[in-house]
Amino acid sequence: METLLLTFLGLLAMGLAAIGIYGVVAETIGQRTSEIGLRMALGAQTGDILRMILRPSLILTFAGIVLGVAAGCYLVRYLQSLLFGVDPRDAVTFWSAGGLLMAVSLIAAYLPARRAARIDPVEALRTQ
Repeated sequence: METLLLTFLGLLAMGLAAIGIYGVVAETIGQRTSEIGLRMALGAQTGDILRMILRPSLILTFAGIVLGVAAGCYLVRYLQSLLFGVDPRDAVTFWSAGGLLMAVSLIAAYLPARRAARIDPVEALRTQ
């Protein structure tokens, strides 16, 4: 029962992280609409806009994963009683959870970035 509860709470945390990343990236893009429009008017390609938006999101996510893995390695001794037949410092488990979070973060940041890359430069410049 405890494992099922922890799994559910972990999935809930993953969903909340995805919603939070999506919201922050979408708000940032909303604030930078005129800048993105100006860049596109001056000749920026879709890939340039995507990289401009995705890079900071993925860097922060990677830093969070590294800090989370470090904290997890330290705090795993408190969960040893719940782990049956699994090494408490199982690297595959830690890094697969980090990889899943990176994938969720990439998708959550890509959706608003793709929308920003499709902004019509004339409309974006008129909004200001």
